[in-house]
Amino acid sequence: MSYELLTVGTVPGYVAARPSLAGFGEVTRVREVGDGNLNLVFVVETTGGGLVLKQALPYVRVDPTWPMTPERNGIEGRALRVHNTVAAGLVPALHDTDAERHVIAIEDLSDHQVWRGALNEGLRHDGVAHDLGRYVAKVGFGTSVFGLGAKAHKAAVAASANPELCEITEDLVFTEPYITHEHNRILPGNVADVAAYAGDPAVRAAIGAAKLAFMTHAEALIHGDLHTGSVLVRDEPHSTRAFDVEFACYGPVGFDLGALWGNYVLAAARAVALGDSGHAAWVLAQAGETWQGFADEFAALWPERADPRVIDLDRYLAKVYGDAVAFGAAKAARRVIGFSSVSDIASLPEDLRVRAIRAVLAAARSLLVEEVRLGEPKPLFDRVGEVLAEVGGR
Repeated sequence: MSYELLTVGTVPGYVAARPSLAGFGEVTRVREVGDGNLNLVFVVETTGGGLVLKQALPYVRVDPTWPMTPERNGIEGRALRVHNTVAAGLVPALHDTDAERHVIAIEDLSDHQVWRGALNEGLRHDGVAHDLGRYVAKVGFGTSVFGLGAKAHKAAVAASANPELCEITEDLVFTEPYITHEHNRILPGNVADVAAYAGDPAVRAAIGAAKLAFMTHAEALIHGDLHTGSVLVRDEPHSTRAFDVEFACYGPVGFDLGALWGNYVLAAARAVALGDSGHAAWVLAQAGETWQGFADEFAALWPERADPRVIDLDRYLAKVYGDAVAFGAAKAARRVIGFSSVSDIASLPEDLRVRAIRAVLAAARSLLVEEVRLGEPKPLFDRVGEVLAEVGGR
């Protein structure tokens, strides 16, 4: 390893040695809170306030034999800086970047809660889904050809390459769940369900088209991993922040929307398995809230586009919507077949987990192969709710 990893004991000295962090004063407490696959994360309390240090590991945390470029940390820092410019208040503030130690220092949001955990508890944070739609719109407009103009957009695409983490997405989301692979984790009770889903020619064709779109449509500097576990929420005062943008890359705007939609499906499947149809319906309704926030914000920004010759807003929104539907299905399915499951499903007793997984796959297939009415998330996700209840209900 060519750089030193931080520990709880070495963080105070590290903070003191960073000129850009000098204003925070003396460190009074350090907690290591990283529970993901790729990073060390420290919450640091100081005499001048709080901050969070995030250091990239050169391997996957749960499997040290799986190498991972620590350069992703610099990519995350650059993406956070850009996203703070175009969507201030919807991502953590960036305090410092350290290219040598692969560390970024960001705003401490310890008074927030991870949205996935809140949803698992049956809690409802109204307004979060709408905020996230606005976030995707602000980033989708501000970092695209609409906000930057053609020349600046091409330069931004060239400067924001993230090939290794894009390849992870291409493999984990669009490839491995549809083949026999060592990363896949399939319960005995779901072997037939996975085989039916992954072997369906219509599903495979739709997933193949979605993968090609992800690989080739460099529209905007998307978050790249915008699931409910990468969103922090707070009720009073209301706040929504998208974090963990290390998968940021130039890709299709609909990918971030679809990632959220797919995670709403997972949360709803959990609620259905637990017999809470009311919470399931509320969660699925958040798909419409996210879309409305996105469409309204994008339309409000549209008159400011860099090239006024681009005039067909409705056609573009329809394209994003269609992309989001397919990406949502792919993101839901990969969490119940492949690497890196989610607590929504994994924390259920096995008998309920089997039903929930079966329901998620049925819902994903519905999204991929049934007719989609563009721009109308309510009937689309009402249908998803019916599928979840039919397949995964008690």
